[in-house]
Amino acid sequence: MDALLAGAALVLAPDNLLVMLLAGAFGLFVGGMPGLTATMATALLVPVTFFMPPVPAISAIVTATAMAIFAGDLPGALLRIPGTPASAAYVEDAFRMTQKGEAETVLGAGLVFSVIGGLVGAVILALLAPTLAEFALGFSSFEYFWLALFGLSCAVFISTGSPAKGLVSVLIGLLLATVGIDTTAGHPRFTFGSVELLGGVSFIPAMIGIFAISEVLRWVTGPRAAAHITRQFGNVFRGQWALFRRYKVNVARSAVVGTGIGVLPGAGADIAAWVTYALAKRFSKEPEKFGTGHVEGVVDAGTANNASLGGAWVPAMVFGIPGDSITAIVIGVLYMKNMNPGPTLMLNQPELLYAVFVTFFVANLLLLPLGWVAIKLYRRILEVPREVLMPIILVFCMVGAFAINNSVFGIGIMLVLGVLGWFMEENGFPVAPAILGLVLGELIEHNFITSMIKADGRLLGFFERPVAAVLGVVTLLVWTWVVVGKVRQVWQDSGPRRSAA
Repeated sequence: MDALLAGAALVLAPDNLLVMLLAGAFGLFVGGMPGLTATMATALLVPVTFFMPPVPAISAIVTATAMAIFAGDLPGALLRIPGTPASAAYVEDAFRMTQKGEAETVLGAGLVFSVIGGLVGAVILALLAPTLAEFALGFSSFEYFWLALFGLSCAVFISTGSPAKGLVSVLIGLLLATVGIDTTAGHPRFTFGSVELLGGVSFIPAMIGIFAISEVLRWVTGPRAAAHITRQFGNVFRGQWALFRRYKVNVARSAVVGTGIGVLPGAGADIAAWVTYALAKRFSKEPEKFGTGHVEGVVDAGTANNASLGGAWVPAMVFGIPGDSITAIVIGVLYMKNMNPGPTLMLNQPELLYAVFVTFFVANLLLLPLGWVAIKLYRRILEVPREVLMPIILVFCMVGAFAINNSVFGIGIMLVLGVLGWFMEENGFPVAPAILGLVLGELIEHNFITSMIKADGRLLGFFERPVAAVLGVVTLLVWTWVVVGKVRQVWQDSGPRRSAA
């Protein structure tokens, strides 16, 4: 209790709260700009943290990250361009709700349930950090392979329209993930002699191109009237209590699942959003509405986004193993501040550890008023003529694609994949599964090859560990369910023809 009170005093100090307010505003700006991510917000803060004491430095990073993850929903809902990768899973539902005049509902849901998810993640972080970290460390290449494959299964499963087209989209993403150096043999693949491609297709330029550039192209080639959206919307908090009562089970499930996925090193908010969106559709009473402007998927994935942030700090704080790219940066900051992460941190500096826990609570509570202000300001973007807005978005996209590697080649990747994304959507292929295939492709390949080496080429080795067996069976059941459902649908459709014959 003494350590908790000491940590709370450090966090609630006036100078620290001022740092959190400024970092929150910065995170909202970065997350709300297409092409700029939460990871980039964290990286840009690192030089500033050089001049801060340990607690304000960590508070700034935690607050900016939580704000940026939420802010990614704003351009997704208003422009169909996800501000951060974590918003990509439900961008279609969010934008279509805005088109139907329900912008205040979807933006309010994104804000309220992000706060709820973040608070639940903070509680779990504070109470179960050592236990969850120990569980995550028990994951081997077998478990990570099945987890990544399950994520791809979710991508196909949640695709609107034909599952076959969703599968094709995933395969396109997996093909892009093979570009670069072979992780096993160290041999270049599909680089065509290009030095820039040796590092593979960078994820951020690819996401910007497939979502943002394709949207710009759609506006250029399509009718101007199609871009009109209702510019006025009311109180974003109206109806949120009713949504919570209706989807309270979804909220609880997504908060727990999101935190659990965040605990797994390398998973993060992106996978948490995809998995929880898929679970929402699987257990929904109205699965046919997903992808058409249905708030349920936004509630589930929005809750999981911020819940996963607290989970990712568990292995980082307790064992010094980054849970995602953000905590990888954080570990460097911790070492710089002589807060060496690991079990000894709990013994030597418990007040600093509890300060991190309290920071998560305060940051998520700050998200409510700051997020409301961001929504009020960001909606003004709808008043900007599209002839002005689209070139501005294009400039931000180019800056984001260039900044990730400080290379003009990133802009080229963005433009090429933007044309690909536009072509796919014009022909009914969903683009979101391609992004997930690109994200998980390397993870699947690396863990599959590692597991095959461990098992001496025996496929049964993938089912010999208890957790791997459960994940494997669940993944195979998902695919079986999809295939059986499609065969049954074809059989039912052919029934009238057979009767007529």
